[in-house]
Amino acid sequence: MSEPKIAFRHPAQVQLEAGKTYAWCRCGLSANQPFCDGSHKVTEFRPLVWRAAESGEAWLCQCKHTKTPPFCDGTHETL
Repeated sequence: MSEPKIAFRHPAQVQLEAGKTYAWCRCGLSANQPFCDGSHKVTEFRPLVWRAAESGEAWLCQCKHTKTPPFCDGTHETL
């Protein structure tokens, strides 16, 4: 499996809505980071689709190397 493109070396602060479905970009190519815009179609990657359990602020990974996708775990600091 190839490595994803590092979109940014910092997380994205977003507001999530409970019950809403989101698609987090795994390939790093999306122009709509940290969310998927379909750019992965030329790669082996597929987005992570999930439903927010609660509303509120979240920090989503943009380096694509987190161990807790889609949430930032600080891995970008070591890349």
